[in-house]
Amino acid sequence: MPYLDANASEPLRPQARNAMLAALAVTGNPASVHAAGRAARRLLEDAREALARRFGGRPADLVFTSGGTEADGLAIHGLGADRRVIMGATEHDAVRAAAPQAAILPVDHNGLADLAHLATQLAEGPAALVCLMLANNETGTIQPIAAAAALCRRFGALLHVDAVQAAGRMAVDLAALGAHSLALSSHKMGGPAGAGALLLAPEVSHIAPLIAGGGQERGRRGGTPPVAVIAGFVAAALAAGDVTALGPMRDAAEQAALDCGALVCGTGVRLGNTTCLALPGVRADAQVIALDLEGVSVSAGAACSSGKVQSSHVLTAMGLGDLAGQAIRVSLPWNATVADIDAFAAAYARMATRMRRPLAARAA
Repeated sequence: MPYLDANASEPLRPQARNAMLAALAVTGNPASVHAAGRAARRLLEDAREALARRFGGRPADLVFTSGGTEADGLAIHGLGADRRVIMGATEHDAVRAAAPQAAILPVDHNGLADLAHLATQLAEGPAALVCLMLANNETGTIQPIAAAAALCRRFGALLHVDAVQAAGRMAVDLAALGAHSLALSSHKMGGPAGAGALLLAPEVSHIAPLIAGGGQERGRRGGTPPVAVIAGFVAAALAAGDVTALGPMRDAAEQAALDCGALVCGTGVRLGNTTCLALPGVRADAQVIALDLEGVSVSAGAACSSGKVQSSHVLTAMGLGDLAGQAIRVSLPWNATVADIDAFAAAYARMATRMRRPLAARAA
């Protein structure tokens, strides 16, 4: 049964499973000073160092969280408290919900942020926090983060980057991007759900907590860290690599859909594993259900919006009109095979033929 919904959650990598099983043998709380606690602390700090180095930061500047949503919320709460917030029109709901009054940065038909407009916004008012995701979860569109970071620094703004979909799929380095913070998520890289991280630039590393507690994470996030889950997170991050090799399979899936009358939403620079396919006149949720009945797992936009019959705010911001409610996301996991794509192509053809037949009859 082809699983083509990796942007919702990647299959667990064997490296992550093995690391978790080994860490589960360690009983102690990392805050305890006895031998068992010190052993757990070593696991935690080794994981922190490895993850920070993997994404271009310092271990002291990495805060473990429960996932990408909390990492985004912590960044906006900690960095945007005394700043106006500007965010891209296609940001994830985790960012949108954390700053509902933010000014919106428009995007073009491929979902790319309008940096000329950003320069105008930054010049118009007091210091800002800009939120711009590195790779979009629905279309895979990759934003020009380094250029946006240069603009932000020119105007004294901070830049938070939601790198949840990008990390483990393309080169992601906090220092190279020039951003002030990166949000990361374990299960988007093939690790277990329940862990994430916020990686901070040194100049903003002392931020106020979103969740207060017993002083864990240098006072920036309360709560006992789930050491085994974090061990799986870091093992997955170290095992994950560039998804460019998935590009030919993604392109084959696209072509199969195009042959059935579909349209590709966002055709600029994208992640190699992601495509967004609109079938004019056919609701996205109906397509997802039909493909699921064929044994193929895809999604209609972000997984956190599943069960809601609504148009994608991402595709709406890209100016796609009615197509915003008629598009599905196909995202290839790290272990995708040609057989998966062949099965998708056959299932999509059957689905499109069956669902577009009533439309053709009405048009006649």
